[in-house]
Amino acid sequence: MRRRLGDRLTDRPDHSLVGVIRMPESSVSPITSIVRRILWAFVALFAAVLLVYLDRDGYRDNNGDGLSFLDCVYYATVSLSTTGYGDITPVSETARLVNILVITPLRVLFLIVLVGTTLAVLTERSRQAFKLQRWRTKVRDHVVVVGYGTKGRSAVSSVLSDGIEPDRIVVVDTDRTMLDAASALGLVTVHGSGTRSDVLRVAGVPRARAVVVAANRDDSAVLVTLTARELAPKAQIVAAVREAENVHLLRQSGANQVVVSSETAGRLLGMATHTPTVVDMVEDLITPESGLAIAERDVEQGEVGGSPRHLSDIVLGVVRNGTLYRVDHPEADAIELGDRLLYVKKVTPAGDTD
Repeated sequence: MRRRLGDRLTDRPDHSLVGVIRMPESSVSPITSIVRRILWAFVALFAAVLLVYLDRDGYRDNNGDGLSFLDCVYYATVSLSTTGYGDITPVSETARLVNILVITPLRVLFLIVLVGTTLAVLTERSRQAFKLQRWRTKVRDHVVVVGYGTKGRSAVSSVLSDGIEPDRIVVVDTDRTMLDAASALGLVTVHGSGTRSDVLRVAGVPRARAVVVAANRDDSAVLVTLTARELAPKAQIVAAVREAENVHLLRQSGANQVVVSSETAGRLLGMATHTPTVVDMVEDLITPESGLAIAERDVEQGEVGGSPRHLSDIVLGVVRNGTLYRVDHPEADAIELGDRLLYVKKVTPAGDTD
C-alpha cells in the first residue's frame, strides 16, 4: 500500500515534526527558573504601574483625592491579578483605551509568568517548533549517526572527543529509549528509520559533513548507505557491518569506509590469547578520551621535504590526495605540501600515569 503524500516527513511543516525531531534541552535549575519568572512578573507589574501613573488623571478613586503613586501600584496589582475591587476605575477614554490595549495583555502576561509551571506543558510544543525551525535553517556540516546501539554510542563518544559540539550531532533511531539517552547528552534526535529518505532529509543528511551507519543488520546498513549517498554525494559515509562478505556491498552502495565489527572483535580476541598487552595498546589507541590516540593533522611548512620517520611525532602514515600510504611505503619517504599525517598523539596530561 502506497504511503500518502501527506505522510512524508519532508512534506510536513516544522511544527508537525515536534516529537519526530527533538532538540537538546538547556539545563536550568528550578531556583533559577523561579527567579526568572518572578523577575518577569515584576517587569510586567512595573510597566502597568508606570502606565497608570502617567495617566493618573484619567482614573477615579472612591476617595475623590486623586491617585498617588501607591494608589497606582495598588490598582496595577489588583488589575493584573484579576482581583478588581472597583474602588479605582478608569473614566477617561485614554485610560480605558490603555486598559484594553496594554493593561489587559500585561494581565495575561502576568498570569502566564506566575502560572508558567502549569502552562509549560502547553507552550513546550511551540517552543520546540521554534527551536527546530531555527536549527533546520542553520545546521550545516554536521554529523548524522544512524543507529544508537553499542556501535552508534561509541561513534558519538569518539566524535564528541574530537571537539564537535553535541548539537551538531544528529542521532536517527526507531527506539525511543535510545533517543532519550542521546537527548540526555545534548544531541539532536530524529525518530524514524534511517532506511527512509524523508527521515534522512529531516536529519539534514543532504547538508551533513559525515554520516555514520551503525545499523544492527547488514541489509539495513546497505539500504541506509544507498539512501544517504543519494542524498549527500559528497558526504563522508562510514558504515559498520557484521560479516566481511558484505563489505563490497557497502562500498558499492557508496560507503567511503567500512568497518567489519565481528572480524575486528575476533582478531582482538585471538590476539588476547597470546599477546594480551598488544590488545591493551590497541584499546588505548582507539579510545580517544585518555592515554594515546590516533589522530590526523596538516603538515607544517618546515616538515615539507623531510621524512615522516624523522619527526618527533610517531607517524603511522601519510594521506596524499585522499590515499593513505603507510610510513614504510616508498610514496611516504618524503613529505609533500598538502599532505596530512596520521600520527599517535598523547591525550593523557603529562605526569598522569593512569
